[in-house]
Amino acid sequence: MSGKFEAHAVRTKYWRPGTDYVREVVNAVREFVRDGDVVAVSEKAVSTASGNIVDESLFKPSPLSKLLVAFWVRVVWGFLLGRLCRLRPKTVRRLRNYPLYQGAVHKQVALRTVGLFQALRHYSEGGIDGSNLPYSYVSLPLRDASRVADEIRRAILNETGKKVTVMIVDGDTTYTVGGLHLAPRKVDVEGLVHFGGFLTFVLGRALGGRGRATPIAISGNSMTPEDALEAADTAHRAMGPGAGRTVWDMARRFGTTLTGVTWEMLESVEHRPVVVLRRVNL
Repeated sequence: MSGKFEAHAVRTKYWRPGTDYVREVVNAVREFVRDGDVVAVSEKAVSTASGNIVDESLFKPSPLSKLLVAFWVRVVWGFLLGRLCRLRPKTVRRLRNYPLYQGAVHKQVALRTVGLFQALRHYSEGGIDGSNLPYSYVSLPLRDASRVADEIRRAILNETGKKVTVMIVDGDTTYTVGGLHLAPRKVDVEGLVHFGGFLTFVLGRALGGRGRATPIAISGNSMTPEDALEAADTAHRAMGPGAGRTVWDMARRFGTTLTGVTWEMLESVEHRPVVVLRRVNL
C-alpha cells in the first residue's frame, strides 16, 4: 500500500564542485532525522559537488547535432511531438525558437554522453541538466548513484545512530500508466522500466500518464515503486526550483543571457538539495 510523506526541506549553501556533499547532508539532517525517515538528496547537487559537470563551450557541434536542432527540435518537437505530448504553449514556443548554435553544442554533448536515443529528447536528455549551473556548464547523470546513496546512508548511521533510507532524486519525470512506471532513463530502482530513449517520454505523455519525479537510487529499507515515486515527487517539490527550473527561467531571473549566469548569482539564491521525508499515518 502506498503512503504519503511529509517533507522537511533543509537549506544549505550552494554546492560548488569540490564540496563534501556527504558532510553537507549529515550536517543538514543531524538535528532532525529519526529512525525510519527517508533522506532525499538532489542528483544534480551531488553531480555538481562531485565535479560531474562539463563546460559545453569546449565542444563543437557536429552535422548530426545541427540537424537535431534545426529539424528535430524546432520542427518535429515544435509542431508534432510537442502537440502529441501536450507540452505547454510556452515550452512549444521555446522549442520552435531553440538556439541553433548553443542548442547544437548541447545536443553534441548529449550524443557523446548519453547517446542518440536520449539526445532525441527535447530536454533533460538522459539526466543532463543546465539549470542551477553557471555559464555553459551542464550536470551529467550519476554513473554510481547507488554507491552515493550507500555512502550517505552509512555516514548518517555512523554519526547520528539513526537508521534511515537514502534516496537520490532527479526532477525529470517518470510517468505512471496503469501499473506501468515509465522512467526517463534506466535506473537501479525496482519496478521502474525504461525503453527506447525519448520514446518512453513520448509514450508516457501521450497516454496521459501521471508524472512524478524519479528516484535514481535507494539505499536502506526497500520501497514499493509507488512509495518510491511518491517520496521522490514530494521531495522534489519541497526542494523547489532554486534559481530556475530551466536555463531560460534562470537567465530571466538574473536579467542575463543563457550563458551569463555566474557562480555568485547562484549562491545568492536559496538552495534546498536535502529533504527529510517522514511517513504520514493516515
